[in-house]
Amino acid sequence: MNWLMNTLIIGFSAAVATTFDDNIYLTAFFGKINRTFRPKHIILGEYVGFSVLVFASLPGYFGSLIIPEIWIGLLGFLPILIGITHLISREDEQYTVQTVSVKLPSRTKFKYQNQSLWKTIKDPQTYRVSAATIANGGNNIGIYVPLFASSSFHSLSIILFVCYLTVGLWCFLSFHLTRNPLMTPVLTRYGRKIFPFILIWLGLTILIENKTYQLLPNIAVFSN
Repeated sequence: MNWLMNTLIIGFSAAVATTFDDNIYLTAFFGKINRTFRPKHIILGEYVGFSVLVFASLPGYFGSLIIPEIWIGLLGFLPILIGITHLISREDEQYTVQTVSVKLPSRTKFKYQNQSLWKTIKDPQTYRVSAATIANGGNNIGIYVPLFASSSFHSLSIILFVCYLTVGLWCFLSFHLTRNPLMTPVLTRYGRKIFPFILIWLGLTILIENKTYQLLPNIAVFSN
């Protein structure tokens, strides 16, 4: 039971740390909904883009099948370095959040085009959202690779389930944030202050769970 709870916490922490920024551009996309650009384009595009990032990170898991876990734990330094980098640079970064004021009554004037699921998947507008997801997920791979590499098949399944569930949560929240655009800068501001510490915690967890700290005496001897 403790194993399941710990895995859920790790999965949720990883999901929040790597997908929190998605709500920024998702809110912008949901604010541009019209007769031909529908919420399902955005949701499908987000999931397709996120899946690309996940598949690009899976070699970390398969590599763990042949590499000793004590060495796999060294990958835990990646999220630590990413978290520290964000802590150092966040004061110099400025994030522009595009929000659109939406008047719900005016939307009833649209005659929406109902597309089948297959047509929506093939629609280039879906992949415009996917491209934004992939471009925004540069750090995701650096975090998922060590996390996947240090996970068993069962824990990886739970982590992925939590991550995909969190992506759906961001889609839901971002859609409703278009009705209250003033909330987006607030969430972004405080969320970005928290997630570097989550990344550092994830990295330390990977190092500790794989007992990589046992390598430190050997590294010290080698460096001398």
